[in-house]
Amino acid sequence: MGHLSPPASKRNPRQWKLLDIVSAAFFGLVLLFFLLVFTPLGDSMAASGRQALLLSTSDPRQRHRLVALIELGHHHQPIEACPVDSVDHMPCEDPRRNSQLSREMNYYRERHCPLPDEVPLCLIPPPQGYKIPVQWPESLHKIWHSNMPYNKIADRKGHQGWMKEEGPYFIFPGGGTMFPDGATQYIEKLGQYIPMSGGTLRTALDMGCGVASFGGSLLSEGILTLSFAPRDSHKAQIQFALERGIPAFVLMLGTQRLPFPAFSFDFIHCSRCLIPFTAYNATYFIEVDRLLRPGGYLVISGPPVQWPKQEKEWADLQAVARALCYDLIAVDGNTVIWKKPVGDSCLSSQNEFGLELCDESDDPSSAWYFKLKKCVSRTSSVKGEYAVGRIPKWPDRLAKAPSRALVMKNGIDLFEADTRRWVRRVAYYKNTLNLKLESQAVRNIMDMNAFFGGFAAALISDPVWVTNVVPARKPSTLGVIYDRGLIGVYHDWCEPFSTYPRTYDFIHVAAIESLIKSPSSSKSRCNLVDLLVEIDRMLRPEGTVVIRDSPEVIDKVGRIAHAVRWTATIHEKEPETHGREKILVATKTFWKLPSASH
Repeated sequence: MGHLSPPASKRNPRQWKLLDIVSAAFFGLVLLFFLLVFTPLGDSMAASGRQALLLSTSDPRQRHRLVALIELGHHHQPIEACPVDSVDHMPCEDPRRNSQLSREMNYYRERHCPLPDEVPLCLIPPPQGYKIPVQWPESLHKIWHSNMPYNKIADRKGHQGWMKEEGPYFIFPGGGTMFPDGATQYIEKLGQYIPMSGGTLRTALDMGCGVASFGGSLLSEGILTLSFAPRDSHKAQIQFALERGIPAFVLMLGTQRLPFPAFSFDFIHCSRCLIPFTAYNATYFIEVDRLLRPGGYLVISGPPVQWPKQEKEWADLQAVARALCYDLIAVDGNTVIWKKPVGDSCLSSQNEFGLELCDESDDPSSAWYFKLKKCVSRTSSVKGEYAVGRIPKWPDRLAKAPSRALVMKNGIDLFEADTRRWVRRVAYYKNTLNLKLESQAVRNIMDMNAFFGGFAAALISDPVWVTNVVPARKPSTLGVIYDRGLIGVYHDWCEPFSTYPRTYDFIHVAAIESLIKSPSSSKSRCNLVDLLVEIDRMLRPEGTVVIRDSPEVIDKVGRIAHAVRWTATIHEKEPETHGREKILVATKTFWKLPSASH
């Protein structure tokens, strides 16, 4: 019920006093805000309370104020280091948080990110004794023990040839649980049934990859393998893979689609990956089918293939493959090899798993926080020609505009213009900006806003590999990148990335501000300070960052770069190109925690 207010002349004078006090307090707070943000007083107060401010997540207002100071260049101290126990911190794969979540379908081992205000605003330090990594290709076989002093895998898996400690190094003989004599022999065996050489196969997915020796060995065949495993009890297997210079991600096949487009991998491999393919009405097999290119190959080694006491699971696995009309190529010991049919699945309405085709409206390439479906993706729902055997062989497919480029209006023309643009830009990076992209010091590269993968394509003759990230809110061009024979993932840069700290040598981003803006408005969904702190987390000490954007954005990035302890220079863009762009080139300094230097 409402009450009528008495006329002003009849009001209690004490109410006027209260209103005055509230107004004065409000204006006082506004004045204090301006003093703190725009004067040296704010800097000194920020410095005095810095440690608590940066490492505490209890007061989001303090965090927002610090971000504002850094963006304006009014915070003259570098951002503090995170605590020593955070050297391997991955914000979205934090076991302390995830252990509280449901075990059903391994939900607790998937990505679960903290709210932005809960991510500590601090820089991840290197572990004590950290050294600049062993350079490629030597790193494939040995890395510094002190960079990842975790012996659990070596102790548990040494007899299977995964890795072992030898002097100051971990060495990698190339073995795995299903191939203790080395991946090379195992790949030769697969080569009896699959065209492993000659360019027919180019993109591979290795599920539950261990330290990625399988993917590392396939590089010599010209096959680019994306290896993944969850963060688990074996501690840092993906970190070992990346330190070796092998493409790898922290991922879990649980309740959601993996962050890749449909029909992208020419070859999918599981060597004792322990994925229950036929559980939950074969949901995991259906997800593998979504990712496998028509005409591509699926290899499963280990349980349940002809495995003792797993006869029912093995029978079910064969039944699902039959229902999807996969061609059984071979069963060799505990290894089975299937070939996926070309064209829409022959799925009959009568099959023992009750499998059905997805609706025509389903987009099988929607895969960012997208719940797993219990239906089979239709190849007809993705326009164009992308089956193995129908697209050009590697390396010809790199330069040919794939039909999936028509996901955008005038896509073929855009593709060809983008390819030419990046050939010109990369030449400028190397020749004028003197970026050593062809040197052995650079191996692991990320392109944070990849579009059609032109930057990665321009580097194809260099001894590098590139993670092409297509932002989840931008046009879905990642299928084009895979059709070219390159690899990548979907990601939203307002969240941390699923990789360990210090895993990339070189990070590239064009139009960085577009990564934090809402596509439908000019509003920011997150801030550049957190994004640069995340880039710093992923980057190896002495690694390089290249950022392209408008002069105003680059000036702002330059101020933040100082706060994250980078050494940065700003350059003009290439001559004879349109648009208002500048290029910031920064190096991450190799700093250590004070306690670690004694």
